[in-house]
Amino acid sequence: MLSEDTHISDQDLLAALDGELTARAAARVESHLAACWPCRARQQELEKAIGDFVHDHRTAMEARIAPADGPRALLKAQLTQLAAASGGSPGRRFLAALQKLGPIAAGLVVVLGSIAFLWVFSQRPRVAHASAIAIPNPDLTPGATVLVSRGEVCRESNTKNKIVPVALQRRVFEEYGIAGADPRGYEVDYLVTPALGGADDIHNLWPHAQFATEWNAGVKDALEDRLRDLVCAGDVDLSTAQREIATNWIDAYKKYFHTDRPLPAAR
Repeated sequence: MLSEDTHISDQDLLAALDGELTARAAARVESHLAACWPCRARQQELEKAIGDFVHDHRTAMEARIAPADGPRALLKAQLTQLAAASGGSPGRRFLAALQKLGPIAAGLVVVLGSIAFLWVFSQRPRVAHASAIAIPNPDLTPGATVLVSRGEVCRESNTKNKIVPVALQRRVFEEYGIAGADPRGYEVDYLVTPALGGADDIHNLWPHAQFATEWNAGVKDALEDRLRDLVCAGDVDLSTAQREIATNWIDAYKKYFHTDRPLPAAR
């Protein structure tokens, strides 16, 4: 695994990034990286190269793909099928093909090849997760509130949802098993909005899909405004509003807007 100068090769660094190493080999790489600044810096260079390429390639692809959901979904499905049909590990196939190339060319092709496969395989899980998260997992996000009265809530300005610190956002994505998802497709949303006494607590937060579902974060914002107006007008108890939005906010939306579908202005 280690070259003659005791540093980890680019091929092994890429294999580690792709998760292709055995548990023992991965542990050896991790141990070496903990004590070797040059290898750690090289790993960061490879990760940055991969990230930059994926970002630029996705931007170029999306600019050429029609915005309609149907054609985009079809194209992504076809890319996934092509990747699956090719069989085997992407990193291993590239390494085998590089045996006849010189070291510089080999290293370049390894980087570009791994980037291309990472982009292809990254598409399907993101779409699946984004389409699934309209209602939070009650085991992870049951909702949390602070002890506050209706008068205290209504004396404050309508704060809506506060900005969630980046570190806390990462924890939320990790808990929901989508640490690698594109954060632009989600809002880390408060289940019980701070405007109704919701707490700044990870049990009150979840990654709410922004665009992949019609019951998106913008629709929930409209419900939050409606409930706060009703609470402050004395038409709904604060505890009732908190309970209904935490139990099933979509059912609460249908109840208070008297509709089975999101209203156009809220989408």
